[in-house]
Amino acid sequence: MRALTCDRVVTPEGERRAAVWIEGGRIAQVTAPEALPEGAPRQHLEGVLGPGLVDTHVHINEPGRAEWEGFETATLAAASGGVTTLVDMPLNCMPVTTTERALDVKRGAVDGKLSVDLGYWGGVVPGNATELSRLGEAGALGAKAFLCHSGIDDFPASDEETLRAAMRALADAGLPLLAHAELELPVPPSPHAPASYAAWLASRPPRMEDEAIALLVRLCRETRCAVHVVHLSSASALPMIADAKAEGLPLTVETCPHYLCLRAEDVPDGACEYKCAPPIREDENREALWRALLDGTIDLVVTDHSPCTPELKRAGFLEAWGGIASLSLGLSSVWTEARARGAGVSDLARWMSEAPARFAGLGDRKGRVAPGMDADLVLWDPDEVTEVEAASLRFRHPISPYVGRALAGRVRRTWLRGEEVFDGERVRPGRGQELLHRGEQA
Repeated sequence: MRALTCDRVVTPEGERRAAVWIEGGRIAQVTAPEALPEGAPRQHLEGVLGPGLVDTHVHINEPGRAEWEGFETATLAAASGGVTTLVDMPLNCMPVTTTERALDVKRGAVDGKLSVDLGYWGGVVPGNATELSRLGEAGALGAKAFLCHSGIDDFPASDEETLRAAMRALADAGLPLLAHAELELPVPPSPHAPASYAAWLASRPPRMEDEAIALLVRLCRETRCAVHVVHLSSASALPMIADAKAEGLPLTVETCPHYLCLRAEDVPDGACEYKCAPPIREDENREALWRALLDGTIDLVVTDHSPCTPELKRAGFLEAWGGIASLSLGLSSVWTEARARGAGVSDLARWMSEAPARFAGLGDRKGRVAPGMDADLVLWDPDEVTEVEAASLRFRHPISPYVGRALAGRVRRTWLRGEEVFDGERVRPGRGQELLHRGEQA
């Protein structure tokens, strides 16, 4: 047994001076440093020691589109950003993860490539409701549906009947539905040039999200299936979400760093590294999302890391691939804005570690600095400000709207099950494991 001591350890009870005892890859105890026996192995750390981040929304794209991103580069990037657990989306890999066989194919592409732990989401598409329980038995932690075109033809959108059938099957299996909540609605022609950000923003108005979320709330009430709204960007949906939660519906909501940290007013025309769906909206909308995160209406923050090749980002905003690459930048980007609004390091740990772990069914082993948990830890400096350089990014293509931005909160070290996997400069590859099946919730 050995101990890491730090004056700022983020525990579920709050931030405190503590010793974290590690044995067999797990946290054995969290005590006062003075409680350590004389001569016990110990290492004192400077900074904030918190739980490793749990990012439940990443598109790794392997197999099939590993030239966009792959397990090796994605998990290297994760470790360097203090992320110790990822859950991979069912697209844009080939085949898409909508059958038990497809999940087997994906798992076969993982061997030896993981620097952090990895779980999987299955997918909902028309006609596969009977596959969903088998996907869960094979290791999927839940299943995701798109209510609009997903961007690839082999993952078609789900209509109301598809959702209803899937939600009944998922409820029976004890699994959540994750939903890309945008409905394709008629939109007036935009007067803006196609290459402009204004044209892209006008093409995805908030009502596309709002009407989709209204449908999901109604089906959640009908089926009692747990529903999770991914990457919320529309602040006008927040009262409806708050009402559904007050009603006691099993509804959770995430948002992403790009909706909390970036503003439509600042996006240059032609800068398609900012393109995502739903789009980055105006400053007033961003501030409303922050208020909802701070008051608990929004449950968690994850990156929605969705990279592609540079070529696919070179068209205008209406044609370019929609997705933002930010896998290693979640902690620092969110912290930069959070501390400006009076939030603390315990809030960050709740939003980006504890809540996503619980949502994915991993809260019995991930997301908290507490006895019995995996010793997944991140040491970071909340005061150090650094400029993001493309050369420092470890995901496959260093294209990101954060390049050139000054962010506070530098990650110093990362541990996975008590083993250091990032020392501030280098990542030790190949230490990750697959996470199959949901556990008991803490």
